[in-house]
Amino acid sequence: MADSKTILGQAYSAFNQRDIDGALALMTQDVSWPKASEGGKVVGKEEIRDYWTRQWGEFDPHVEPLAITEEDGGKVRVRVHQLVKSLQGDVLSDSEVVHVFTVRGGLIAAMDLGDEADSVAGPSAAFAHRS
Repeated sequence: MADSKTILGQAYSAFNQRDIDGALALMTQDVSWPKASEGGKVVGKEEIRDYWTRQWGEFDPHVEPLAITEEDGGKVRVRVHQLVKSLQGDVLSDSEVVHVFTVRGGLIAAMDLGDEADSVAGPSAAFAHRS
């Protein structure tokens, strides 16, 4: 079984390549995911598929892991360089953010935004400049 760092690296790569099926294959059926560009959360692979499809229709996000730290309880903290562009190529946000994953049974069970006080309340600041 692949370790958490390998799984997360594969997930980020799949996301950046817009390989939804490849990314979802690394997740549990009941995976919980923040809707960074909209606010709130989605649960389940099909809800993530729908969310990412909407997101990629409005923005061009790219996330590169900079540091991956495994913590207790299956938690993995990932510091990423997040570049969000408009579909026309204008930079909307260029920042570092933290993602906190829960990995269970070799699959991603949840992702949370690590540095945002309340990721459920509204969209992340990176997506504040809607086109």
